[in-house]
Amino acid sequence: MNLFQRFKYTIEADLHHAFDKKEQKNPIAMLNQYIREAEKQTEQTGKLLERQGQLKEKLDQEFKQNAEILAKRESQLKLATSSGEQDLIYFASDEVAAYTARNNTLRASIEASTREYFELERKFETMKHKIKDMKVRQLQLMGKENVTRAHHQMDSMIAKNNKTNFEDLESYIDKLAYQIDKDHEVTSFESRLAQLEKNVTEDNAPLLIENK
Repeated sequence: MNLFQRFKYTIEADLHHAFDKKEQKNPIAMLNQYIREAEKQTEQTGKLLERQGQLKEKLDQEFKQNAEILAKRESQLKLATSSGEQDLIYFASDEVAAYTARNNTLRASIEASTREYFELERKFETMKHKIKDMKVRQLQLMGKENVTRAHHQMDSMIAKNNKTNFEDLESYIDKLAYQIDKDHEVTSFESRLAQLEKNVTEDNAPLLIENK
């Protein structure tokens, strides 16, 4: 094994290892890649199927044209035979033999092409069903992954090791409520004191007038 081949095999091994690791790390992404590749292959198969149908049509056309000429040559052979002209008989006989052989070849080709076309069509439909099944499986896995992630996040929030987060939040809310109540109480006291000062001022007002 030369150096180039060793390098090639090393690269291929590294790529396969990388793909294996990627698949283990993110199976959904790999499934998406498989589906894209399958869709591409199915599209190519569809084009081959279309091409096979076109070839079959051309064979049918050739068979029809050959059959018309064969019928014409057979009629001409009958005329040549009745005329007794040997050279025309030989020519017409050769033509009938050639078109008959071609007719048989075309018929066999059409039968084989028809079988191959239906076989390709069957496999093409199978490929499309496989892609549909993979897409359904894709949705199932995506749903399962989503549920798993949701459960993981919720479990993490509810887990005991995150209990302090709720305790800290509850403590903060209690402190905030206490501060609001305290501020309200101070405000209420200040309002009462202000009203008391106002009442005292109003009560002392007549006395000041009298003293004058």
